[in-house]
Amino acid sequence: MRKRQRPQKSLAFFVLGTGAGDTPFSGSLILLPQEELAMPEKETVEAAKQDMREGKSPSTAAGEFVREEIDHVREGKHGARSAKQAIAIGLSKARRAGVPLGEPNPETTSAETRKKAAQDSKRGEENPVTSEEGSTRRGRSRLSAMKKEPRSSVSRAALSKQAKSSARRRGQTVHRKSA
Repeated sequence: MRKRQRPQKSLAFFVLGTGAGDTPFSGSLILLPQEELAMPEKETVEAAKQDMREGKSPSTAAGEFVREEIDHVREGKHGARSAKQAIAIGLSKARRAGVPLGEPNPETTSAETRKKAAQDSKRGEENPVTSEEGSTRRGRSRLSAMKKEPRSSVSRAALSKQAKSSARRRGQTVHRKSA
């Protein structure tokens, strides 16, 4: 497994308003950490593309996005209610970035989740997401709500528990085939 290096923190400059009094910060310079702006991170997209070029499965490429999401929670960028939620957010980002993941299993997934996955896949095919996270009012609201969620949901123990329960649901025949 290749080791990911965290990019150096750089700052991005934004000028809000025109200076004519149209916003509370008219004409102000705002400094924001660069990694808080990109969704998903360029490094993650490149790692996923590299995985696809190497002939690895789409789920391996999507794992890069899941890893990024887990890193975000651990760094404190936002929280997650459970390990399953952090994984779901990562898979959604992967689909929206254009990773050709399959459809969720209809026997174990709700219609609402399948519809969202199809919507994300369509978005990834037509117009992959490269916009800033939290750049819309809805996005900012989502981030502020997620900041209130716990960080312990992606601890080593929580992820281990999630992996074991998921493996148990899949059954032993799958494990025998992969071994």
